[in-house]
Amino acid sequence: MVIAMNKTVYYSIFLLLWALPVGAQDWQHPQMAWGEPDLQGTWTNATITLLERPDEFPNLVLTEDEARAMEGVTAQMFVENDNVSEGDLVAGENVGGYNSFWMDPGTRAARVNGEPRSSIVVEPEDGQIPYNLWSKIRKYWELYTTVFRKSDNPEEQALGVRCMVGFGSSGGPPMLPVLYNNNYQIVQSPGVVMILVEMNHNVRTIRIDGEPLPPQIRPWLGDSIGHWEGNTLVVETSQFHMQQSLRAAIKHQVLMTPDSKVVERFTRLGEREVLYEFSVEDDEIYSDIWRGQMPMYAAEGQIYEYACHEGNYSMPGILAGARREENE
Repeated sequence: MVIAMNKTVYYSIFLLLWALPVGAQDWQHPQMAWGEPDLQGTWTNATITLLERPDEFPNLVLTEDEARAMEGVTAQMFVENDNVSEGDLVAGENVGGYNSFWMDPGTRAARVNGEPRSSIVVEPEDGQIPYNLWSKIRKYWELYTTVFRKSDNPEEQALGVRCMVGFGSSGGPPMLPVLYNNNYQIVQSPGVVMILVEMNHNVRTIRIDGEPLPPQIRPWLGDSIGHWEGNTLVVETSQFHMQQSLRAAIKHQVLMTPDSKVVERFTRLGEREVLYEFSVEDDEIYSDIWRGQMPMYAAEGQIYEYACHEGNYSMPGILAGARREENE
């Protein structure tokens, strides 16, 4: 009797253990009603991993100790940023920028296939964008003129200041994380995939198996045409707006041209994760194609409107300062 009961218990345990890995693999890629893979949802690419690899990290894949150290540096930066000295701030001097309440750059290193990454760029091997010599000079010159831009004309301000597109390449493509507002909402309908970018509320419409726009039409975020390869959405984009050449933010600066070609791949890995991969090609400014990888995770809550110039006092202040300088 005891032997029979033990055999029953052992058999039950065996069935339970056998079923565990099967249960872990039960997730199936959801589909839209018309049969295409479902990528819909609100996703975030916030991460402290930078686009290009910092000098202190020789390898793409970090050790867990290196990842924790990098995450600790970011946490300490927030603490120091909020440590405002006592007393009144002096008018006309540096009064500081945002405190951490307004920032959302992420708290963790990006992880792909469970590996913490030191850079979003995975090719070339050194984790750097392979600019040729001329484009390096051009990049730094455009960055210099952006920082020391004239303040007397609203149409000559940076695109982020004018609220045309987000700073850096947040709207993309490639879509890269910045200091805050790193959320994206993907909505699908037959023949179309729409990506709403939180930063500056840009919208990119991807036409599935569509035809290119006439060459003289150059949207801010380029002309995007997509197709499906199994469960992966592949998107090719070119014909960028001519003013989208230097995409400058605190976390990265990317030089592109109106004819740069970006190929993106969106692959849903689970209920709450999408793998985002991209390549950028342009023989005019790069010595080789460069590629990147990063995860996008399901965001908590929904995207609210990013009201930029709709309620922004900065532009009148910038122009008033320019008028004051002229009078002096």
